[in-house]
Amino acid sequence: MAGRFLRFVIFALPFCLAGPLATPTHAEQNPAIAEQQQEAVDKALKVAKEGPALVPLADQIHVSLPAGFVFIPQPEAGEFLRSFGNPPSADQIGMIVPADGGQWIAIMRFVKSGYIKDDDAKNWNVDELLDELRKGTEEDNQDRAARGFPELEMKGWVEKPVYKAETHRLIWSALVVNKGGKEEEASVNYNTYVLGREGYVSLNFITPSGQIEAEKTIAQQLLASISYVSGKGYGDFDSSTDHVAEYGLAALIAGAAAKKLGLLAVIAAFAAKFAKVIVVGLMALGGTFMKLFRRKAPDDLSP
Repeated sequence: MAGRFLRFVIFALPFCLAGPLATPTHAEQNPAIAEQQQEAVDKALKVAKEGPALVPLADQIHVSLPAGFVFIPQPEAGEFLRSFGNPPSADQIGMIVPADGGQWIAIMRFVKSGYIKDDDAKNWNVDELLDELRKGTEEDNQDRAARGFPELEMKGWVEKPVYKAETHRLIWSALVVNKGGKEEEASVNYNTYVLGREGYVSLNFITPSGQIEAEKTIAQQLLASISYVSGKGYGDFDSSTDHVAEYGLAALIAGAAAKKLGLLAVIAAFAAKFAKVIVVGLMALGGTFMKLFRRKAPDDLSP
């Protein structure tokens, strides 16, 4: 079993080929970083759970993990992402990767925001949301530049925001590239959400831009596999007792609604999580993984 997981990491995670980031170069020049990455990968493999399986998470949801998918829980998933430059996230609840050589990764979070009203989905302006998303990306570029990572540019929608009120699910996707980079070399975040009584689940599906059209169905399959436990669903909301979030659905896309309410801290949190999860380290993992696992002895790859 360990050998199977090792093979899926070698072949399944060259998923974000969006141009050069500092991470692989830093790992090559700094043995300590490379060692941390190897240790994080090893830990992730030890706790990885292969589908089909029912995975309970955060006392909120169940994921009916299909065959061909592998779930890596916290804290190992967080350690893995941090080893490639991503900051810690208290909201993260795990990640899903393919067991069959696919080139994608899905990062899962549960944000206990309170009940999010979805009224604004009826009237939002997708062009304005994209402008807000671009502004947030530019603001975050200051932090990225200070940390030695390339600045980013928001090119446009891959999929305009779509909210299905009957299932309380939101999908949207935008194309992000390194400034001066080529669109065909970019990665895509295909963002999916499921609203609940106390907050929302975010499943952030990341893949090379050239594959997103073929892989949208995978992201949607994973989204459909998420269900809230009894009493925690969106329809279980009790207006007499439950907390209502200070922002609406648009804030999950670009912080637009939060900005109108003057909640600058909320905007900063959304913008930071969005931008950092997209790119810090993830776009260049493929080559780094190959180098990490080539150090393994051939016997380690036995079934």
